Amino acid sequence: MLTYYSDDHHLHHGKCELIDGQLMPCFEKPQRADHILARVKQRQIGDVRAPKDFGLAPIERIHSKAYLEFFEGAWARWQEQGGKGDLLPFTWPARTLRRMIPNDLHGQLGYYSFDGGAPITAGTWQAAYSAAQVALSAQQEIANGAHSAFALCRPPGHHAAGDVMGGYCYLNNAAIAAQAFLDQGRKKVAILDVDYHHGNGTQDIFYQRSDVLFASIHGDPAEEFPFFLGYADELGEGAGEGYNFNYPLPMGSSWDTWNAALEQACQRIAEYGAEVLVVSLGVDTYMEDPISQFKLDSPDYLAMGRRIAALGLPTLFIMEGGYAVEAIGVNAVNVLEGFEGA
Repeated sequence: MLTYYSDDHHLHHGKCELIDGQLMPCFEKPQRADHILARVKQRQIGDVRAPKDFGLAPIERIHSKAYLEFFEGAWARWQEQGGKGDLLPFTWPARTLRRMIPNDLHGQLGYYSFDGGAPITAGTWQAAYSAAQVALSAQQEIANGAHSAFALCRPPGHHAAGDVMGGYCYLNNAAIAAQAFLDQGRKKVAILDVDYHHGNGTQDIFYQRSDVLFASIHGDPAEEFPFFLGYADELGEGAGEGYNFNYPLPMGSSWDTWNAALEQACQRIAEYGAEVLVVSLGVDTYMEDPISQFKLDSPDYLAMGRRIAALGLPTLFIMEGGYAVEAIGVNAVNVLEGFEGA
């Protein structure tokens, strides 16, 4: 299995995030990708390649031009204002406020974000842009006939909607890759999100569409981030009704409970008749993850990979979350090895 990766991810290294009422060091840090890359090489699962540059056009198929222009230029504007430290939002257009786009940088940042967990630094745009190119390069590998590929993306993407960043995510790598498959002639794409946190951005992007089936297994949003999306009764709207499936699970869920949800999701994907599968590969379901509450162990990720392989679909794995840094490489690569060895 080929892996695509870019050193540009090091350009994004937020100093802090707002969590539990405090500014704390970011859990999403460069060492995450470094450990996964080291494990890929150690296990010799395949060559590691640098991404090609497909430009902005495939990214603009998912993200609005206004959002991309804001994101790309935000750091320079912050520096022109004499800003120090990371750029973080502090005001959001809540339910009682108008959804206006102000002229002010901070007002726009609040408009284009949903939490305080996506700091913008000097290199954030380039890191996110390169991560999208990593996803597109791995997608192109499958479009050219490969059965599988791994996009080692950082920063992650599944919380980013068409014009909203948050949850460590800026550009939705999985959605960008899924759209690329469609633009190249595929008719039905499935996205399976196995991250501990619901992929709210991915759901929002495809919620009214039938050409992408979205299935997500995650912590119950009644108790877990992102709180405001990911409930079981969210089944899609309009043309997308019946193509969105959420499997929220209680805190403390172990492999047996999680695997039962995986089985249901895989059955939905098979019934849909997907031509290709995109996996949002988060391994923050691990029992020792510092910000998650499931109890999967490292061998469980081998079984996860085997079950995904049983679908028999060309499969693109795109890296999302996982914050137990010492174990992230083992767990992510276990999924790939389980898939390849099935």
